[in-house]
Amino acid sequence: MDLFDNASEKQLLKKAPLADRLRPTEFSDFSGQKKLIAESSPLRKLITEDKIPSMILWGPPGTGKTTLARIIARLTGKEFNTLSAVSSGVKDVRNVVSEAEKRLKFSGRGTILFIDEIHRFNKAQQDAFLPYVESGMITLIGATTENPSFEVINALLSRCQVYILEPLSIEDLKQILSRALKDKESGLGELDISITDEALDAIVHMSDGDARYSLNILETAAFLVADQDNRVIDAETIVTATQSKLLRYDRAGEEHYNIISALHKSMRGSDVDASLYWMCRMLEAGEDPLYVVRRIIRFASEDIGNADPEALKIALAAQQAVHFVGMPEAGLAIAQAVSYMATAPKSNSLYTAYKKIQKTIAETGALGVPKHIRNAPTKLMKDIGYGKDYKYAHNYETGFVSQDYLPEELRGSKFYFPKNIGFERDIIKRIKYWEKLKSEEKER
Repeated sequence: MDLFDNASEKQLLKKAPLADRLRPTEFSDFSGQKKLIAESSPLRKLITEDKIPSMILWGPPGTGKTTLARIIARLTGKEFNTLSAVSSGVKDVRNVVSEAEKRLKFSGRGTILFIDEIHRFNKAQQDAFLPYVESGMITLIGATTENPSFEVINALLSRCQVYILEPLSIEDLKQILSRALKDKESGLGELDISITDEALDAIVHMSDGDARYSLNILETAAFLVADQDNRVIDAETIVTATQSKLLRYDRAGEEHYNIISALHKSMRGSDVDASLYWMCRMLEAGEDPLYVVRRIIRFASEDIGNADPEALKIALAAQQAVHFVGMPEAGLAIAQAVSYMATAPKSNSLYTAYKKIQKTIAETGALGVPKHIRNAPTKLMKDIGYGKDYKYAHNYETGFVSQDYLPEELRGSKFYFPKNIGFERDIIKRIKYWEKLKSEEKER
């Protein structure tokens, strides 16, 4: 690269978005992913020794996948080629491979092929570069926001290390934003802009661990105040910049627990409108959708239980939808689950039984298993009475036989008391029927 090319590149970089201008080139400037890139980590050792394998970087948007790939390429001295799976095809891959082959032959320099959104390549496209990954002609670094187990073909996945990148923490994002405001060469330092704590918190919580998104908001907000006398980015500036109302919702504070409590109690109270409102409040404020779904799954067992066994299935289906479809589309699946929970018959019988059993175990300790229902795989175990006199329920016409299953010290104990509601009505009928059979057997 000559002086003119270098000058041209610098001019282009000045016009690039803030997130690109601030992209770290050294690990010392890299925010987040401390476990992955720590000096003692296996990945850092491989990079230092220039022995990096082909790899898949899996993580949410804006967590540093592309940046990490570029740093690896720079530190290992390899040529860095990048393709987007959205706009590239097999022909583009073959062109990169052809150049990589020439480079390796004439200069001995290796090539890193970085493929952004690799999950968008179909099977035939992924098959196209498989032989070159296998032979070591190229080192593949694929970036994906989707689970590679489902989106990358097994043959390719088996030849790659998978590294998981986590959403950036609040502290990481604040550090990045502060650096952007101070950096005079690549950031906004020359504008002499300041930001209030409230505005900084707003950006961080709206970004949901995405550094690129947070920098985009900051850049827009900076543009809005650049011509003002005080040049201060406040909460109102963020509202204007994002065209979104700031919702009071601190994921680490009291309001977080207030709103999740409101959702849980609204569903328990069978108020479907309030339940949907509080669910939407959380999602609109940037709550992790999987956290919301976890609470719904808990609710399905704690407050509905066997009154409607379908409730747990619906809750788990919402979790699958979040993983498979992603947000914002999966919001409707979460809403469907919430509305189902709110309108389902309610019973806390399972919850109450579980608590009673926990208390009993704490008080009585590890009581022995009755001998007749113990496993007896050896002759010795049979000789000392394991499995003796066990009655196999399927040998009886009713599919039920009266025998004791609890430890002797707890014989006759009752923990589960289903309510006369929903499917638990049927459970009550079954229990009464079995009790009748027991009574008749005793009379004989």
